[in-house]
Amino acid sequence: MATYKKRGYKPKNKKEIEDALEQNSTTAEVFNTLDESASKTEEWVVKNQNYIFGVVAVIAILVLGYLGYDKYIAQPQQKEAMNEMFTAQQYFDEAVTTNSDSLYTLALNGGEGKYGMLDIVSEYGSTPAGNLANYYAGMAYLNLKDYQNAITNLSDFSSDDLMLSVIAEGGIGDAFVQLNQPNEALEYYEKALNTNKNEFTTPLYLMKAARVALDLGNNSKALNYLETIKTEYPTSNEASQVDVLIGKAKASIR
Repeated sequence: MATYKKRGYKPKNKKEIEDALEQNSTTAEVFNTLDESASKTEEWVVKNQNYIFGVVAVIAILVLGYLGYDKYIAQPQQKEAMNEMFTAQQYFDEAVTTNSDSLYTLALNGGEGKYGMLDIVSEYGSTPAGNLANYYAGMAYLNLKDYQNAITNLSDFSSDDLMLSVIAEGGIGDAFVQLNQPNEALEYYEKALNTNKNEFTTPLYLMKAARVALDLGNNSKALNYLETIKTEYPTSNEASQVDVLIGKAKASIR
């Protein structure tokens, strides 16, 4: 066990001299090891400085490149895309009000020399406007009964807007129903009713999911959805229809 020696202490006998020499040797060895490690680190830095500077330069270029892309390319493209989409969006809004196939077609393909939603998707697909154009195109196709294209465009749409996401998923479910693919329809109705629970869309998609589940013979699931409407959304339009369907589901379970 080492003992503390005051500064200036001189060994008095042979054993203390040997201990002092051993301690000095150990200390010197530690410092030599540290010096060697530092030297090796310096040598590695010197030897690989081109690589290090290269990595730093690449990171700097990527950061500056992203900032430059966002400012000088992405933002101007988004603004341009929104301007180009203005007329197509007007066609779509009018089509929803009048349920006009010709207006839905104009919304898709454009008119009066203006871009349609499909042009926006093609030319500005990487922008938020191009993404939104997928939603409009999908809903236009759905109303035009072009169900496969509706599924394609709505599947390409993604958004942090929970309401639009719900409607897009529900639209895909509607398209699958029309294509006589009930299992896929049920999957998307369930996505829609679980994405954003609210008083408007949730009971709607609960009802659609229940009806598809009944058609598939999954009466327990249908009953669960119907009773959820009755207990959690009693003031919804769908609630007025549930009692008959609940009776049907219970009878089928028996």
